[in-house]
Amino acid sequence: MGMNITEKLIKNHLVSGEMVAGKEIAIKIDQTLTQDSTGTMAYLQFEAIGIPRVKTEKSVAYIDHNTLQTGFENADDHKYIQTVTSKHGIYFSKPGNGICHQVHLERFGKPGKTLLGSDSHTPTGGGIGMLAIGAGGLDVAVAMGGGAYYLAMPKVCRVNLTGKLSPWVTAKDVILEVLRRLSVKGGVGKVMEYAGEGVKSLSVPQRATITNMGAELGATTSVFPSDEVTKAFLDAQGRGEDWIELSADADATYDEEVTIALDEIAPLVACPHSPDNIKQVKDIQGLKVDQVAIGSCTNSSYTDMMTVAALLKGKSVHPDVSLVIAPGSKQVMNMLAANGALADIISAGARILECGCGPCIGMGQAPATNAVSLRTINRNFEGRSGTKSAQVYIVSPETAVASALAGVVTDPHALGEAPLVSMPEHFMVNDNLIIPPAPEYKDVKVVRGPNIQPFPKNTKVPKEIKGGALIKVDDNITTDHIMPSNAKLLPFRSNVPYLADYCLTPCDPEFPARAKAAGGGFIIAGQNYGQGSSREHAALAPLQLGVKGVIAKSFARIHMANLINNGILPLVFVNEWDYDSIQLGDEFVIKYAADQIKGAVKGQEVMVTCVRTGKEFATRLNISARQADILLAGGLLNYTKEGK
Repeated sequence: MGMNITEKLIKNHLVSGEMVAGKEIAIKIDQTLTQDSTGTMAYLQFEAIGIPRVKTEKSVAYIDHNTLQTGFENADDHKYIQTVTSKHGIYFSKPGNGICHQVHLERFGKPGKTLLGSDSHTPTGGGIGMLAIGAGGLDVAVAMGGGAYYLAMPKVCRVNLTGKLSPWVTAKDVILEVLRRLSVKGGVGKVMEYAGEGVKSLSVPQRATITNMGAELGATTSVFPSDEVTKAFLDAQGRGEDWIELSADADATYDEEVTIALDEIAPLVACPHSPDNIKQVKDIQGLKVDQVAIGSCTNSSYTDMMTVAALLKGKSVHPDVSLVIAPGSKQVMNMLAANGALADIISAGARILECGCGPCIGMGQAPATNAVSLRTINRNFEGRSGTKSAQVYIVSPETAVASALAGVVTDPHALGEAPLVSMPEHFMVNDNLIIPPAPEYKDVKVVRGPNIQPFPKNTKVPKEIKGGALIKVDDNITTDHIMPSNAKLLPFRSNVPYLADYCLTPCDPEFPARAKAAGGGFIIAGQNYGQGSSREHAALAPLQLGVKGVIAKSFARIHMANLINNGILPLVFVNEWDYDSIQLGDEFVIKYAADQIKGAVKGQEVMVTCVRTGKEFATRLNISARQADILLAGGLLNYTKEGK
């Protein structure tokens, strides 16, 4: 029986385990990436492991999130990252060089390789045939030290693309259509593997847009074949030697299949406040627009920006609209400046931001009160923009420009004939903002600013785990809810004690104080708890507050792994009605905790006693034997240092 692309990639990197869906496997990691929002913690953890030099083929640290320097904190973190990476063999991409996913695609990604990144949009690398997975910083730290990455063997869903995109319909509309069909939970436990005749018509930047937003499906990752289109992109980057052909066998099998007719898709929009709240643009046409933001790791490529420039040339942004544009990399910005396209964008009235994440993560350009903001980003969770009352819509660059010019939501067909923008034969390559590490054994002083504080560490599991219900939250609580990351808080990513005072405050402003007063306890949650970002701080901040476990109806993949890595129990209600019966302040006891954790590996239920009622209720702890040992040790760091 033939193999699909996902199976080939996993087989070529398999360290242990069986390639059976749901079974735990371990894979070798070839490359890693971090960004500065998660990187400080990842490198603090790498230092704590005690390995002197990374053992990957290539590891890169990017500065792209915390580039707004309103105080010393971000600059200090950047200095720490630059010095610690230099010491330990990691490349350093300086502020201004661009967004990690865009730059990695341009300069480092290789078909057939594995990439583990401390950012949930790492699957962007699947656009060139990588097995690219987002994970918590501690998992990335272990991978940099040569350790395998463990995950449940995913199911593989074949997304069969037929036909070709019509004018004004984009790759953004393709992934929005997938989200419309499958929802933000539709990819959980799966790899989305794109196939079919329609693949050939999509460029690498288009493919990368689709794989990037596979994260919004909850997918483990997404992947495209590596074909002649991939080769042309790498040749244009001066990296033709990195290309290999990678495709599914003719008789490959899949667990699921979805067919998308590219020629039947219309321009789409994700409405507030979820990436799967999809409508056709024409259905909300005429809605007044206050702000338009074009950029992010989803739509900031050279071809995206050239399309934007062509549409803006000779026109003016509507007087009621603020249009901000952030090219994804220095390479893109250089080329726009050299060919005159940047002048066309500026002349139209757009504001140019530096090459970074910016508005997507709420780092600047927060909309006005109650404003409507159209953005070419990947997430529109409530408050993520920096303004809780803002209404954020996710659109393609084409729809964004049409709306910025008209002042109201506008289908891009209104602009007439679509411009034809082709991939360049040669990209402008200038890597002077990528700093190689110091030679091995060279003494490098690691610089630590006063904002860098020790991160919390858990202890071994006690005989009994006791604590109260500190908070009760609904379905689809995101990591933005658990650990907000607005412009005021992002500079404190290396200071968990400070951040902990804001943990879950979007859900309940009193939560941190209540958790401290109680000496810790449990979080009670609904479905899909922890969706969104890979940020490990959504586990570290609760740990700082003494949280011992989260009892939820279900968990998002990365967040569940982060909880386990920090020794926090991710318990799932066996009977969802038990969620309804829990009251804030209820006290719980998990008796014989260690034995119950070990028993969970065999499928036994973990019984939790509610002191108020005197009754037990059943939970599941969906873990492997290795994860049980991690929990018993008090987290992955303890487990790793014990030499397990």
